[in-house]
Amino acid sequence: MSGGSRLARRWWPHPLTSVVLFLAWLWLNNSLHPGHLVLAALLAFAIPLFTWRFWPQPVRVRRPLALLAYFGLVLRDVVVANLQVAAVILGPASARRPAFVRVPLRVRDDFVTTVLASTVTLTPGTVSVEIEDDGRGGRVLLVHCLRCDDPADLVAQVRDRYEARLMEIFG
Repeated sequence: MSGGSRLARRWWPHPLTSVVLFLAWLWLNNSLHPGHLVLAALLAFAIPLFTWRFWPQPVRVRRPLALLAYFGLVLRDVVVANLQVAAVILGPASARRPAFVRVPLRVRDDFVTTVLASTVTLTPGTVSVEIEDDGRGGRVLLVHCLRCDDPADLVAQVRDRYEARLMEIFG
């Protein structure tokens, strides 16, 4: 790594995180006002700069286009889950079948596990409660589901819909 590249990496340690923070700030504020643009840029620069020491290893996105597709998938799932949760809440109480479900994970990377748990929590009707050791060197994600008709289906959905894609994106 050249000296200039090291200097750039020191001042901009996580470029992808900076871009996501910048876009998230603008999206959450729903504004392109110059003040929001400046504040978004400052946060996108400052947060990674002051937190880089806490990151155990740099995050490497192996398939950036797959990451964009993943964001689209999660956004679609959030919209659909909102409608499903509204139907469960507004419907009869017997429609609620809350359950805790253990999802065995194939992923071993801490960052990818965190993204997976966050995705599950972002989707209305499900919450990641805990990441447990399975006693054999693996992990299990404990998920609370507002309505769970089939725990095996929930496990398959989390593993096939989210975990497999994240493993593909991050390697």
